[in-house]
Amino acid sequence: MQWYQIVLAVATIVTAVLITILVMLQESKSQGLSGAIAGGADNLFGKTKGRSFEDKLVKYTKVLTVVFFTLTLGTTVLLLFWNK
Repeated sequence: MQWYQIVLAVATIVTAVLITILVMLQESKSQGLSGAIAGGADNLFGKTKGRSFEDKLVKYTKVLTVVFFTLTLGTTVLLLFWNK
């Protein structure tokens, strides 16, 4: 196994673990019927103050997902065409 294969494998595993952690930290978006009824009152009284942290989690999850996809695709292409 070459050094670049080890680096790519470790980077892919670390990225997958980070994505899992970020997804588990995010709050559920489905609130059911009670969320639909009380949702207007929550917005009116400032219940969404902590939204910036949630927005950052969503943004970091999207970025890490693109990185994970790129690493996986790059590793596959590298292994298929580099070793020939």
